[in-house]
Amino acid sequence: MPDILVDSSFLYALFQKDDKHHRQAKEFAAGSRLPALVPDVVLPEVTFLLVRDGGIPAAAAFLEGFKAASLKLECLTIEDISRAREIMLNYADARFDFVDCVIMSMAERFTITRICTFDRRDFSIYRPTHSEHLELLP
Repeated sequence: MPDILVDSSFLYALFQKDDKHHRQAKEFAAGSRLPALVPDVVLPEVTFLLVRDGGIPAAAAFLEGFKAASLKLECLTIEDISRAREIMLNYADARFDFVDCVIMSMAERFTITRICTFDRRDFSIYRPTHSEHLELLP
């Protein structure tokens, strides 16, 4: 079972050389041998951002790199959607986006406590049902 869930912000930084977290993301990815799980909803978000900021070649490079990486892609379930909705409503004032809520939901489903993200605000606020907090990497 994977030990880490991967957020869009991490994958974007890893593949967008102009991102302020790019070097940190590359160093963490190179040094990490931990199994990682990527929610499928992350791919459209990262691809959209890369097309917006770097064009089709940037998105194509990301998709090729993702294919070559040893990451497991996980499909969201109806239960994940339902739990993501609950999280959105419970934290309405924080205005979490759907993808973050799905990651939070999957963290609970798989009892994963480590999230690879640069989105510190949302994941720091959230209190999962299976642990006191989420450990944010890198």
